[in-house]
Amino acid sequence: MPKYVVAIDQGTTSTRCILFDHGGNVVAVDQKEHEQIYPQPGWVEHDALEIWERTQRVLRGAFDKAGCDVSDVAAIGITNQRETTLVWEKETGRPIYNAIVWQDTRTDGICNELAKDGGQDRLRAKTGLPLATYFSGPKIKWILDHVEGARQRAERGELLFGNMDTWLIWNLTGAHVTDMTNASRTLLMNLQTLDWDAELLDLLSIPRVMLPEIKSSSEIYGTAKGSLGGVPVAGDLGDQHAALFGQACYAPGEAKNTYGTGCFMLMNTGETPIPSKSGLLTTLGYKIGNQKAVYALEGSIAISGALVQWLRDNLGLIEKSSDVETLAQTVTDNGGVYFVPAFSGLFAPYWRSDARGAIVGMTRYVNKGHIARAALEATAFQTREVLDAMETDSGVTLTALKVDGGMVFNELLMQFQADLLDVPVIRPKVAETTALGAAYAAGLAVGFWKDFDELRANWGRDREWTPRMDAGQRAALYSNWKKAVTRTFDWVE
Repeated sequence: MPKYVVAIDQGTTSTRCILFDHGGNVVAVDQKEHEQIYPQPGWVEHDALEIWERTQRVLRGAFDKAGCDVSDVAAIGITNQRETTLVWEKETGRPIYNAIVWQDTRTDGICNELAKDGGQDRLRAKTGLPLATYFSGPKIKWILDHVEGARQRAERGELLFGNMDTWLIWNLTGAHVTDMTNASRTLLMNLQTLDWDAELLDLLSIPRVMLPEIKSSSEIYGTAKGSLGGVPVAGDLGDQHAALFGQACYAPGEAKNTYGTGCFMLMNTGETPIPSKSGLLTTLGYKIGNQKAVYALEGSIAISGALVQWLRDNLGLIEKSSDVETLAQTVTDNGGVYFVPAFSGLFAPYWRSDARGAIVGMTRYVNKGHIARAALEATAFQTREVLDAMETDSGVTLTALKVDGGMVFNELLMQFQADLLDVPVIRPKVAETTALGAAYAAGLAVGFWKDFDELRANWGRDREWTPRMDAGQRAALYSNWKKAVTRTFDWVE
């Protein structure tokens, strides 16, 4: 009798394999980082073959740690960094170019050209998304335009496109599929039909034959080959949608915020997509088997945990990421410093690809503790901006925020977040909710879990932070942040 569901969490900086039991508890974890490739300013790439190799290693590692074999596993679920774009040869499985990462800004010219007719929001009615470098479609176009012979090969059916979920499922099973959450991040899927849109494909000059088949987030896509032979691959959600699902946000108005490389708040809006007038994204939340699709509003922040990595790797301010909290605690406030990490422009609610990072308010008084504190506070300020936009669009006032991701173990950040939002911030018992959501989707597809009630019962509260800041201080800090953000605009012509 199978005891576990396996989740492969293919993230921006690393790939993890986590085994979950029926109670949604973590049984074993293995994780490997992969190289971040920066060919020039604003460009970010990954080696997809390295990611597949790391995936195989973490699968073996997690199985070894759990002391289990294939017969113990009911299903495999996939969750992935969204929008990261890969094109590979159908015959050989060889990528024709590195994966272009979601943070990459090289498609700015393509997006600006498309925006000349109808503006940045010309595709929102169909896709729920603004024209931005963030999404996969312009990245596919860039590869087809810049790799010699690629467009002709794609038209002949020799090349395949996928986000990283599709790449992993193809390598595991041979099936060329994606799910609706990932497809909704391409600028190529129609939110109403839930299929690739001919007009959008034509606009971006992308041959339909290279695109994967769009499936639900929870169904059997195929069975794994090789060492996992016979295990169904049965769940697929983009990472933020998986976290929404893993946090048991199954009712309209329920929301979560994930603090990872970037920061992403999603709110379940039910079976009807809500257009955003406040700079948010309208996206698929999830679709379970034959049930109706559930939509979400999303606020996407490009840089949060990545800013801590930058302090570590580029400035040498800290030795390891967890040291940032200790350094930030050496001071009692930010010393007047605000750090706007617009390294890849600004995402929600601004969508300004012309913005670049800035540290403002510097005086001789400021020390490295203030810089560390300002870096942490940047994530909380950006989250406040997204929450304000979400409440405006949805008409729902949040009474609490469920949080997950690596940064939720930073007590200073979580307390400041509660102070700034003026609502409780709640960390669940299992903080690995992105992987858990993928496991849940796969487990539902094969009957390992019966229904949402069973999944809700697994959710438990680990820690709650309540607001302690007075209204005047909150307003003053937020006002200064908003002023700092304006200083980053119009940096790139």
